[in-house]
Formats: sequence, structure tokens, C-alpha cells
Amino acid sequence: MSQQNTLTFSHSAQYWDDRYRLSGNSGAGSYGRLADFKADVLNRFVAQENVQSITEFGCGDGNQLSLAHYPQYTGFDVSEHAVQLCQQRFSNDPTKEFKLVDAWDGEQAELTLSLDVIYHLIEEDTFERYMTTLFKASSRFVAVYASNDEALNTLLGGHVKHVRHRCFTDWLAKNITDRWVLHEFIANQYPFDVRAQNQTSFADFFIFRRWDN
Repeated sequence: MSQQNTLTFSHSAQYWDDRYRLSGNSGAGSYGRLADFKADVLNRFVAQENVQSITEFGCGDGNQLSLAHYPQYTGFDVSEHAVQLCQQRFSNDPTKEFKLVDAWDGEQAELTLSLDVIYHLIEEDTFERYMTTLFKASSRFVAVYASNDEALNTLLGGHVKHVRHRCFTDWLAKNITDRWVLHEFIANQYPFDVRAQNQTSFADFFIFRRWDN
């Protein structure tokens, strides 16, 4: 039985902290060709837009970050064990720092990132708090890599307790309407295939821009 299958689920924060504590990782999306795809998109965007500061909400185990070329980076995570993993992995890199998400105190970066996080936010209040923080923390751009279709819950069986697909853009349209527009949509290079679930993904890139900046 895999380590993931032995985990119990009571709420999102508990699940991910337990997962990292028990030597788990951020999942297949942060490794292999899916990680390469995300890194190619983000490294290109950061260079193209001359982005100097990046904040990520959900830094995970840091494997995705190891492929990034960011001038200055701050990673937040709900898991103390994930933060510790990243602090150890990048201990010799002064351009990176890592904190528990509760330590966010209103500071902004030019670009905020949400990579493979939104569909793991099961609780409504957790999702809304996360989305609000994600946009408040950015002065220029927000890059979201996520699914955006609630129908996936039915199509994929809805049996994984730590996954809940949402149409997050509907929530944005109702709650984050001022100052933000969709700047770029980038479809996944490896769209989901049930026969190759560790090498494909139901997530796409949605990059938002502040229109008044």
C-alpha cells in the first residue's frame, strides 16, 4: 500500500502536513515532464515581463522550484514540514525564503503563483481565504495552474478526499472583479489521460494581470 493511501483526511491543512511529515512529496505534477512544462511557461513569462519578485502560495517540497529562474522568491505553505524541506533544500540560496502561510502579513510581489493547489482546497472558507490572499499579495500578475471545471468531480468519480475541482473563474468574477483581467490562457501540453495519470494533468495556466498597472 502506498504512503498516500495510508493517510487519513480530516481537513486540507492536516492532510498535506501529514503527507510531507511521512516523507511524501508534492505529487506527480511537480516531477517529470509536467514539472518541465510548468517551468518552461513560468520562466518564459518572468523573463518576458521582467518580473523581479515572486511569491508562491503552496511551495510544497520545492522540486518544482528547483527548475525555476526567479530573481527573488518567497514560498508560503500550510505545512510546517514542507517549509522545513524547502529551507533545507535551498539553504545556500539567498534569493529564496520560506514561511508558513500564517506569516503572510500583507507584503506584495510582482507575481504570485498558485500551482496545483486550488483543487486541493476542499473547505469553502479555506478556498475563499486562499484566493483572496493570492490576489491581494500581487502588484502585477497572478499565475494559476489548476483545473477549472466542477464536472470533473463527477467524471473522475469524486472518490479522492483531498481533491475538489472548482470553476474558480466563476468565483473570481463574483469576488475579484476590480483591477484584474485574464492576461493569458495556456492549455496544458499534456492534457489529462486516465491511462497516464502521473504524466498528464487536468490543469491549465490562467495568468491574470492588474489592468491599472
